[in-house]
Amino acid sequence: MDRTQKAEAVEWIGNVFDSNAVVVVANGGLTVSEMESLRGELRKAGANMKIVKNRLAKIAISGKPSEKLSDLFQGPTAIAFSEDPVAAAKAVKDYAKDNDKLKILGGAMGEEILDVNGVNALASMPSREELLASIVMTITSPAANIAGAIGAPASNIAGILETLERREAA
Repeated sequence: MDRTQKAEAVEWIGNVFDSNAVVVVANGGLTVSEMESLRGELRKAGANMKIVKNRLAKIAISGKPSEKLSDLFQGPTAIAFSEDPVAAAKAVKDYAKDNDKLKILGGAMGEEILDVNGVNALASMPSREELLASIVMTITSPAANIAGAIGAPASNIAGILETLERREAA
């Protein structure tokens, strides 16, 4: 890696920490197929993963709120990131449950620094899509109730008329 590539990598890592929720993981011992499987799970969740050089990551986050994470960049490390604050944390936590080679070290969400417990708590929260779905349900359920209340008397009247017709026909 030459100097310009390193400068581009530092800038990219800095931008990732500035604009995404980031989970730092120790990925030592993962096979290539396990790493590809993890990346596939992250992509399904709307997140990405990148193996980073520790020195470049430390340079990229120096002077930023996430600088406190620089101690985590030791040994084989990678960053999982997503715009949705929950997606990367949830996907990494789910994968780490089944694979003990993947260790969650910590993370950052904006100016908030998260330890392992913080990342786990973040992963247990509903995702952006789940929150939007619950908001839509909350908004539309009163309308559905009103429509049901308006339509109920008409169906009751129709039922009564049908019963009266049967009586006359019999």
